[in-house]
Amino acid sequence: MSTPKTALKLKLEKLECHFTWGITCSISKLCSLRDHLEDIKTDEGYTWLGHIYNLLGFIRYRQGCTDSAVQYLRKAGETFLQINNTVSEEGPWLLVNYGNLAWMNFHLNNMKASQDYLEKVEAVLRDHPSPSQEDPLHPEVYAEKAWTLIYFGQAEMANAIECFQKAIAMEPDRKEWQTSLVLALNKAHARCNPEMESEILEKFRMAKEVDPENSYLASVYLLRLAESQKVSPDEIRALAVRILSRPAGAYSGLRPLLRVYRICLTHDEAIDLVQEALDRNSDDRYLKAGLATSYKWKVLSREDIHCSKSVIDRGISLFQEVIALYPESCLNAKLDLASIYAESRRDGADGIYDELLVRRDLGPAELQMLHFSYAQYLNYHVHSQVRSIDHHMEVVEIQKQSKYRSKSVTILKRIVERGRNYRCAEIRDFLDKNSEPL
Repeated sequence: MSTPKTALKLKLEKLECHFTWGITCSISKLCSLRDHLEDIKTDEGYTWLGHIYNLLGFIRYRQGCTDSAVQYLRKAGETFLQINNTVSEEGPWLLVNYGNLAWMNFHLNNMKASQDYLEKVEAVLRDHPSPSQEDPLHPEVYAEKAWTLIYFGQAEMANAIECFQKAIAMEPDRKEWQTSLVLALNKAHARCNPEMESEILEKFRMAKEVDPENSYLASVYLLRLAESQKVSPDEIRALAVRILSRPAGAYSGLRPLLRVYRICLTHDEAIDLVQEALDRNSDDRYLKAGLATSYKWKVLSREDIHCSKSVIDRGISLFQEVIALYPESCLNAKLDLASIYAESRRDGADGIYDELLVRRDLGPAELQMLHFSYAQYLNYHVHSQVRSIDHHMEVVEIQKQSKYRSKSVTILKRIVERGRNYRCAEIRDFLDKNSEPL
């Protein structure tokens, strides 16, 4: 015989919200995602602001910070009302938020409040049914689900794209959905055949026409072009002027543009660009991270045969600041700092790797990145191919498809093909067992 709590839970499990979308990731990934979302500027009427607060509420719940989770979820509801310029609490844009609050109160053992939010969901669905006869989900739900899944890696990208397509099919005039679909396609097909590449570039061109003021879209589009063909320096610098005239943030478009600068212009110009933005926003940690990364690329590029001590010192100092500013999500920053230490032949890389290799909060993708980075360090800077091989094997043993796994497989295959290493037979057997036959 089911209890009232069990019966309520069964109803909640049928809701469409963050608590039922099967979202899983490591503790470290949750911290990184939280910091990324907090780096998005919230003072410019950002279209997805309500969705950001919804996702932050779910993240804080997963981190065990229930008070903060409730605050974010309530802020999400208030934001949806502001963005949609209404006082009505029955708009379809609130469906996911009400579902989240129903689950949140259930986990807090507030059964009455949970039931109340469940009834709010049911009321909204009655008053705002899906416009599609074939699909019961409202396009607002599909769009928020799609936007959320984009943040959880390649494994979720196909589902995110499908959700965006379903939302757009029902409401084709929503430019923010069209823009986000193109950005999702860009992530899903970072490398593709010429036919697909041409199709994605055409979708970018169409999205730019629909959303001409979106500097992030323009920046990602320019980066895609720069990776395959020549881009006019005048076009690059014109976009830089646009971006610098707006608030800095994770969706200003500055970070993709810095990559365009590195490809098409110079590392010094990239440094000057982000330094100018930082001069206008001296306390912005996101910009400081971008500046640190720009210094890293200058050091690693060997643009100057002997990179000056002042450049190296500045890069190290910046990364130390960034690590302090992102204490719970600084894996990438620490690996970048290790690479500067190694390239400049300074002590410090070993200590960073020793610290990171004993962490227990990293997920499969992060562990692959860590072991690949360490393998490369051991091979090129410590000159220990034997130890390097061990860590490339660690990458491959993690059964998750990623660029790091593919690179490690390629490196191990090359070692076998050359036939000079005494471990060739061992590596061949290892690759066979890990479904990577030669």
